[in-house]
Amino acid sequence: MDSSLFQTIQPSLQQLQKWKNSFGPFTTHPSLIVEDSIIQETLRTLSERLTGNYPFHHPSYAGQMLKPPHPVAALAYSLTMGLNPNNHALDGGPPSSEMEKECVHALANLFGYHDPYLGHLSSSGTIANLEALWVARSIHPKKGIAYSSEAHYTHGRMAQVLGMEAHSFQIDTDQLDSEHSITEHLDALPFDSIGTLIVTMGTTGLGKVEPLAHVLDWAHSRGIRIHIDAAYGGFFKTISDLLPGPVTHWDRMNEADSIVIDPHKHGLQPYGCGCVLFKNPEVGVFYKHDSPYTYFSSEELHLGEISLECSRAGAAAAAFWATLQCFPLQSDLGFGPILTACHRAATKAFNYLNKSEVLTAYMAPELDIITYFAGEKNLQRSTSTISNLSKEIFHQGMAHKDPSQQYFISLYTISSKDFSQRFPEIPVDSSDVILLRSVLMRPEQEYTVEELLCRIEADAKNFL
Repeated sequence: MDSSLFQTIQPSLQQLQKWKNSFGPFTTHPSLIVEDSIIQETLRTLSERLTGNYPFHHPSYAGQMLKPPHPVAALAYSLTMGLNPNNHALDGGPPSSEMEKECVHALANLFGYHDPYLGHLSSSGTIANLEALWVARSIHPKKGIAYSSEAHYTHGRMAQVLGMEAHSFQIDTDQLDSEHSITEHLDALPFDSIGTLIVTMGTTGLGKVEPLAHVLDWAHSRGIRIHIDAAYGGFFKTISDLLPGPVTHWDRMNEADSIVIDPHKHGLQPYGCGCVLFKNPEVGVFYKHDSPYTYFSSEELHLGEISLECSRAGAAAAAFWATLQCFPLQSDLGFGPILTACHRAATKAFNYLNKSEVLTAYMAPELDIITYFAGEKNLQRSTSTISNLSKEIFHQGMAHKDPSQQYFISLYTISSKDFSQRFPEIPVDSSDVILLRSVLMRPEQEYTVEELLCRIEADAKNFL
């Protein structure tokens, strides 16, 4: 933490220390004492080793879904970790448990869930999704799940863990608004054996928003539950009116049976912080368990009684709570302007690519992820040539000796069949195509994305 942030937190540290001292003095056990010189050397070495990271804090980093926590969240987390509360039981962290409930309430309201509902924070979006699928299995123990080919890979893995059948279906990316196209693929599913269908609001590859409204209508007519994986895209609900595509999909999120969102992605939080919400609070019966030494301090429902996890960091709840005090979940204030800037960055990137002679956008961005590929547009290109260029550009970005000229992007592999649907004029000579991918999660990137693409474009020209 830099000196200015340390000065900011100093009054809070002093206040917390005053509270600690109010319980009376005690002597620290000698086994816990470490010499200052050893601590200083250890932290010095640690800071040196940490410089081996990629610059996740900087707009030049557009590789993966790694967004640095806001200083408010980092400070609140650090302050709370001085106590290390545990939000499993109310006596493990009474204040941070209340903060967690307030955070969950804010997220539930964002998606249109109103009391009564059930929800809590988790250690990650993956664990939150696992809980949602565990409840799905508990409701329909003999039925499986279904999800699109664009869904996160962990859904299939979690189905294996839970002993559930998993079915994948295709979504035509060029026909997302076509109800007929969607239902055609859904009708091919063995829907009599499916209890819950997963809809992804913000796929982690292309950043697509799946057509919730169409899927809801199809599923409800067959008695199938809906789970929304909004781990990546959930916070975009604050600006759904500004996003491309029908706002209906966002407006109907409250009809889903469960929703997952991941605050350590777009919620400005440190790892790890996820959240799972259930529309029907009666699913809490599946969480019932006996812990005779735990839930004795209050008749009020403890968070551990509605969670698969046991110990969970109260600091995560405190950090998210503090963030929401500074950044409310509104379109015109707080998170709204942040996410608007991220979407603008992706739109600026798309417009830049459309004018480029050597870079081509794969698809228009729906959120803040842009995919593209290299090759002179007036010359013949093949899918294998495109893949090779993508790999060369990817490695070259990190190879520049001058840090100010480096850039950090990622690669995304799609099938040649999907690629040809968008670019039928490009010859296919490989089973897959590797694209370039930029995740524009930092609002500052609306100011820097054109410079980033200019560097990539220059390297592409050199390879060509």
